[in-house]
Amino acid sequence: FIFTSLLFLSGYVLQQQTVRSLQAVIKPQPVAPPPPSPVLAKHFGTPPGHSFYDKYLASNRPKGGWAKVAYVQLVREHLHVCNALMLFAVLEEQESMAQRVIMYPKEWDRKADGQSPVDPHIDTSKRLLREAAKRYRVMLQPVEPMLKVVGGESVFPLVGLLSLSAYNRLVYLPPSGLVLDTSGLDHLFTLPMETNMLGISAGLEDESNTPSVVLLSPSKEAFQTSLESLPPKGYDEDGFLSRIPLLADLPEDRVHVVAKTSSLRHQDDAFDAADFSDSTSYVHISDAGMLGPEYDSSREAIASARPRKLQPRKAWHDVYEKYRQSRMNVCGLDLEPAPRSGMDNLDA
Repeated sequence: FIFTSLLFLSGYVLQQQTVRSLQAVIKPQPVAPPPPSPVLAKHFGTPPGHSFYDKYLASNRPKGGWAKVAYVQLVREHLHVCNALMLFAVLEEQESMAQRVIMYPKEWDRKADGQSPVDPHIDTSKRLLREAAKRYRVMLQPVEPMLKVVGGESVFPLVGLLSLSAYNRLVYLPPSGLVLDTSGLDHLFTLPMETNMLGISAGLEDESNTPSVVLLSPSKEAFQTSLESLPPKGYDEDGFLSRIPLLADLPEDRVHVVAKTSSLRHQDDAFDAADFSDSTSYVHISDAGMLGPEYDSSREAIASARPRKLQPRKAWHDVYEKYRQSRMNVCGLDLEPAPRSGMDNLDA
């Protein structure tokens, strides 16, 4: 009897082990959750939230796609080559999908080839242009002057940008300025335009009617018409800019697209410097009595131009300091010494 009981228990244990083994084999295995979707590159740094961004969402691709729109800089002076390079450095860093173009005087190439006396600024400008093409994927386009004014001076009017008919839309940023966030600027490629040129002012408080950003819709016809309308004896860039129609229906939060340092003088105690830096896409740097952010201005000029209130003054100083640091980091250039006369152009 004992032997029979032990045999029964052994068989029972063996049976239970076999059953458990079979259950383990045929039991459905838990399905691992799918891996998270890869994060797309951030081409629009500021998520929709302001009315401006709600109206022109990142999903609204420019007409013809990103290959048909471009940021373009027309540099006529050696002083402004670095400014263009700084712009494209930010576009590259923040992964803007728009194309990039620099137009510059073809005479610089001829001088660099030794056909004219060596210009001390030529080597620096050519180095920066090569850097723009190599590091920031900028298309370089040398151009001949379109006008010869009294005295034989060569003129490269802004209407030359309309000749870039391979693009459906261009964004031009008059020098000098500082790009903080490409989000709002990229959205400008989707704005509707009824004219070939459209300007965006820095704000309601701006002292002048000249735009801080210019949108262009290039075409051969628009270029020819605009070129024929230029005065034959003289060309005034500021006057030309002031005649560009300004965008009238940009929402109230236009400050999130463009601001101007001179308008900071009009800000009240509610202004916040940190919010200004975080929410503004582009700052046009222009102040009465200041030669420009490329120059080492005197203490007297700075004290006269800067805002009186604390927070606007902090934002103003931050913009100039960021520009100085970027000029050194991107171009390897320190500030230019102020000309003796105070207002002469070093590249004249």
